[in-house]
Amino acid sequence: MEYRFLGRSGLKISALSLGAWITYGGQVGEEVATQCMQAAYEAGVNFFDNAEAYAGGSAETVMGNVIKKAGWKRSDLVISTKIFWGGKGPNDNGLSRKHLLEGVDASLKRLQMEYVDLVFCHRPDLYTPIEETVRAMNHVINQGKAFYWGTSEWGATQIMEANGIARREHLIPPLMEQPEYNMFHRQRVEAEYAPLYREIGLGTTIWSPLASGMLTGKYNRGIPDGSRITLTGYDWLRKQFEGEEAAQKLGKVERLTQIAGELGCSMAQLALAWCLKNPHVSSVITGASRAEQVDENMKALEVTAQLSDAVMQQIEDILQNKPEAEEDQR
Repeated sequence: MEYRFLGRSGLKISALSLGAWITYGGQVGEEVATQCMQAAYEAGVNFFDNAEAYAGGSAETVMGNVIKKAGWKRSDLVISTKIFWGGKGPNDNGLSRKHLLEGVDASLKRLQMEYVDLVFCHRPDLYTPIEETVRAMNHVINQGKAFYWGTSEWGATQIMEANGIARREHLIPPLMEQPEYNMFHRQRVEAEYAPLYREIGLGTTIWSPLASGMLTGKYNRGIPDGSRITLTGYDWLRKQFEGEEAAQKLGKVERLTQIAGELGCSMAQLALAWCLKNPHVSSVITGASRAEQVDENMKALEVTAQLSDAVMQQIEDILQNKPEAEEDQR
């Protein structure tokens, strides 16, 4: 396993990590979650990602149970949670001081832990002043309930505002962002955040590296039964695989699959390795519903070394979606 510094910090996290979104407490039960996490741990993964919203909190409960039963040394792990969607009450959502403090406490109870290493503001809150959020996250860290805080799917301007407030008020600024990033979704990570890597040392733990499964190649011939997008309640996800735009993307996946074949790897491994090539990606969060998937995903690290400049250009020629550099947008 390769370990990378999380932004401009001294914390090292595994370049490939394992997340609980959709699967734990929903698509798979605790037994399968145990097998997947054990496979990841044995492969050197130390970063496990979660959120209060995943399966209504059940994902945190499952992950906490797995870690407790496994008896892993807590200091060997980097555990995260994300706060925003905590329930149906009027103060159970958003980034108010009340919900952040109560949400973190509830997550820790489900995880059966005294602290998480990372806590993310799961989305920007249009109704809560950023200063209130910054002060609340600073309090969470000062209480020892988290070591670092960050954001997820915030705009660069919002992250810089939070950083500016923290610096001005001598508080702890956000360290990391958790954005979507894959071959089909590049603008924010490669262009919008470019100044943040230089100016504040932003780290990233990226999600959906396989574009919700599109970049695995398994949808090249239609939607197979039992796949994630056939699950009840995921109609919103299925729509991403229908229509002309989806057909164009799937056509590109077919061509990319040929490159994967030449490299002797799967399409999924190629897509993960492509994300790992970005030096601003601290960790690529993977998902799995079987231990075998974890084992296959971990092999993407070996593929990264094969992605020469020539191969990366071949991929670029197929994608045709490289964002303009930040300097070119001014």
